[in-house]
Parts: sequence; C-alpha cells; structure tokens
Amino acid sequence: MNLISGIKLYIEKMCSESGPGMKILLLDKETTSIISMAFSQSDMLQREVYLFERLDSGRSNERLKYLKCIVFIRPTKQNIQLLATELRNPKYSAYFIYFSNIIPRTDIKYLAECDESESVREVKELYADYLCVNPNLFSLSLPNCMTNLNWLPDALTRSVQGITAVLLSLKLNPVIRYRAGSQVAQLLAKLIYDQTTKESALFDFRSNVDGAAPPLLLLLDRRDDPVTPLLHQWSYQAMVHELLQIRNNRVDLSERPNVPKEFKEVVLSGDQDEFYGSNMYANYGEIGSTIKQLMDEFQRKANDHKKVESIADMKNFIESYPQFKKMSGTVQKHLCVIGELSGLTTKRNLFEVSELEQEIACKAEHSAQLQRIKKLIADERVSIDDAVKLVTLYALRYERHANCDTSGLLQIIKMRGGNTQIVPALIEYAGTHVRQGDLFNMVRITDAVKLTRHLIKGLKGVENVFTQHTPLLKETLDDIFKGRDLEPQYPAINSELVPFRRPPQELVVFIIGGATYEEALTVHQLNNAGHKVILGGTTIHNSQSFISEALMATTGTQFKHTKSMLKYCNPDNL
Repeated sequence: MNLISGIKLYIEKMCSESGPGMKILLLDKETTSIISMAFSQSDMLQREVYLFERLDSGRSNERLKYLKCIVFIRPTKQNIQLLATELRNPKYSAYFIYFSNIIPRTDIKYLAECDESESVREVKELYADYLCVNPNLFSLSLPNCMTNLNWLPDALTRSVQGITAVLLSLKLNPVIRYRAGSQVAQLLAKLIYDQTTKESALFDFRSNVDGAAPPLLLLLDRRDDPVTPLLHQWSYQAMVHELLQIRNNRVDLSERPNVPKEFKEVVLSGDQDEFYGSNMYANYGEIGSTIKQLMDEFQRKANDHKKVESIADMKNFIESYPQFKKMSGTVQKHLCVIGELSGLTTKRNLFEVSELEQEIACKAEHSAQLQRIKKLIADERVSIDDAVKLVTLYALRYERHANCDTSGLLQIIKMRGGNTQIVPALIEYAGTHVRQGDLFNMVRITDAVKLTRHLIKGLKGVENVFTQHTPLLKETLDDIFKGRDLEPQYPAINSELVPFRRPPQELVVFIIGGATYEEALTVHQLNNAGHKVILGGTTIHNSQSFISEALMATTGTQFKHTKSMLKYCNPDNL
C-alpha cells in the first residue's frame, strides 16, 4: 500500500502505451500537481516527454505534428469542453487520453463526435486523482471544506472523487465506517457507498482470502481532535510545514532574508531526496546530528576529489562527479532549511511556548497553567499567533472548568492587538458539545480499560516534554487493530460486509477538515510495526491553516456555546 508507487505506475503506463518518440504532456491545474509530486521533470525527460502544457491556460496555435500528445486531466465539465475544442482542431499527430477518475459514457461519446480527424488512439481511466504527499499520506488540497458547519458542495464532490480514486488505485472494496454524530462524515460515507455500488464492476476485487476481514475505510471528523493541529511540532517534516509551510512538496523561502538565490524555492520530496526521505520523521535534535554526519561525509568526498594524480583517479573523479554535485546540493539545501527553523525557534521562544502547549494538552493543572499562560502571552517576545494558540488550547481544555478564565486571557490578547475572534470560533467549531472520544483523558472510573491505560501512561513518565502528546487517531487505530468493537461510535454504512470482529488487514483513514504531519508520523510508526494504513485528509494542516479553516467553517453560524465571550466574537455570528 504505497501511494507514490501507485501514481508512478500510472504515469509509467501512460508514457509506455504511447510508444517511442517525442511526446508532449497536456495537463490541467490539478493533474500538474499530481504528477509533479511523484516525478521530477528530469524523470519525465527520460520517458521522452519533452514539453508540458496546460489545457486550461493560454496556449499557442502552432501545429507540432511530429509530437504525440499524452492528455492527463480530471474529468470535469470544463476540461471536457476544452479537450473537445482541441480535438476539433488537433495540433499533434496522435492523442492518448487518460482521465484521473471515472468519466461518464456521455462525455466519451461527445469527445468521439468531436474527433473528426480520428487522431485519438487511446482513452482510459487511471485513478490518480489525489496528491500523494508521502507513501502513506494523501491530500485533496481543499483548504476549506465547510461553511456554516456543513459541506461546501464542490468540496464534498471532490472528496468523493478523491477517496474513490484512492480505493480503486489500491484495489480495495472496503467496509465504510464513519464517526457517529458527524453529519459531514455520514453524508460523505453515504455518497462513497452510492458510488461504489453504482460502479460495482470496477470494485469487483478479490474476495477475502482465508476468511480475512475486508479492508476498512474510516471517515473521521477533524473536530474530534482540534488539539493536534494547534500544537507546535518537532519532527522535521511537520516542523517545516508549521514554520515555513510545505505546498505540493515545495517550500517558498523567497520572503526570507539571507537565503541564497538558488534556494528561494526548495523541493522536499522523500522520493527524490534520500536524506529527506530517511529523516522526515526524525525530531529536531536528531536532525542536527544527522546533518553534521552528512557534512562530514561531504567534506571527506570533497577531499578525495582534490587528490587527482593518476589516470585512474581522473576516471573515478569523472564517474563520481554528478553524485558529488547532487550531494553538495542536498547538504546546502537542508542546511538552509534547518538554519531557518533554528532562527524562528529562537526568535519566537518556541521551546518555552511548546512546553506549555504540551502541558495543557496532556495534564490537568488549571491554576498553575493559567498563571504561566498569562505570563507568556503578555511577553512581547512571544508572537501574537503563538499567544492566541495558547489561549485557544486553554479554552478547549478548560471550557467547562468552574474557574475557567478565557475572557481574562482574551483581554490580554485584545490589548496586544490580536484576533480575539479565533478562540470563540474554535470553541463553536470543536468544543465539548461537538467532540466525541476521549480527547483530554477525562476518564470516568466506569471505563476500566481506559482508566488502566491512563494510569500506565502516567507511571511511565515522559521521555521528552516536547513530544508527550499523541494524537487521538493513535488511540482509534490501536482499538481497530486490537479488534475492539467499533460500534456505536463508528457505525458501518454497508453492514452486510461486517460479519466478524477480526481487525482489517488494510485500512484507509480520511479526516474531513484536514490531516496533520503528526498523524502521518503515527501512521508511519504503525506501518513499521507491520500494519497497512493509509492516511488522507481534505488538506494537510499547520496551525494557521487549521485556524483559517475553523473561521471559514463557522461563517454564517450563530454562536450558542460562547456566551461568556460575546464581546470578542465576530458581530456576524451573534
């Protein structure tokens, strides 16, 4: 279950089926991102693809009859119209058309009617309709999927298409479970079930071998765990996303001072960068020592290259030079990124801020934490964004505490010129009235299993104060793989497939409202332990994008659960 390998196989198939000869690749905005995250431009050149064009942007009318054209687009109405226009007046010798998802028969018929010159050689569906971020992580690049706490229609349609494509590319026909009580999860589950039933011929994969449990698709709601995206992360990939933002495997450093010109935009792809692939889940401390080892190795090779004395030395130098050059680029790139992370960590006092964030997330010590928060958020060295996050975490944890003082903290934020609307919006979006599950270990004595787990966790102590929090997803996945009963919290929509309690061997988890890199790390650890889990989300969040989504999702809703914070709310929500 490797998503990047799946997308690569599809791209290889496209390039080989069109035969030898020079080719152009015709894409749309989304498929451009899908391909660029799996293959570099030099990889495509090796497959005789020399030109890339966008179907949906201004193109020249020059006829290039010596080129074959591979078309890889999403089957949207706009794309069908643009392709029809292209086929009525073809510029290339032959067209090999691949759609990234299921396409209606009527559209195929319409395109056939437009192809009067009979230049189309192939029309196929290849289910590569999602962005593969890591081998076990995909995104649909939907920064906002709700308004008024209900689905945005376009985001819902895109989510159905994206998840369907993941299931088809992995050849899974799963049991579909959703988080009970979440209308958005229930609606998505129903539409995916309708799609798999309607296209039952496509989903006719191998029946369960040796009585193994069928695969599982689990649809979760981000609002059950608003804490994970708010915390500062310390693993390499998550930290880069939190402080510098990763977009389609690219980090834009053009606004950062003192960054060399060639590193104004850096590509961070585990598949194309061996160092990053090996260290994306390493924590900040480990990365420092690993980059030091890489530096030492680089210096040793650089010294070897100075000793060119014989013909054999010259031959070795010429053969190893491209690899040496590549290594030089890797060292410089990661030193540049780590330098930026280090500078921001010091400037924003993140060690102290993060330690308090973790304490709030993991321990119920109200009065001591309240005093520390007051002190930190009044400190000018702490950025206003970090101050707002601390208050939000406090408000989520102590929402129903007798001495909760969120209003007093919001007053300090207001005096510093911060956006006070964020805190009430996040309580409405993911407060106690919305959440299910045991987010803050508010354990009732009746639940013996959870109480024991909580006590053991307390006795073990903490290895690292900056990483003591574990996402709620970890507990959910542990329950699934231990074969615990998922009803009634996660009912199945196609229950005829659920005759036994054995844990599934393959699991796809999709988080409505966005996944995080910390959750991807949890999935990575489970996969290393022998499980097969894929994680996806409407987007991949850092704290700022999560806050933006919560503000967007609560637009148009009347705030009923934040009466004590009315003067800090947006007037539109009153």
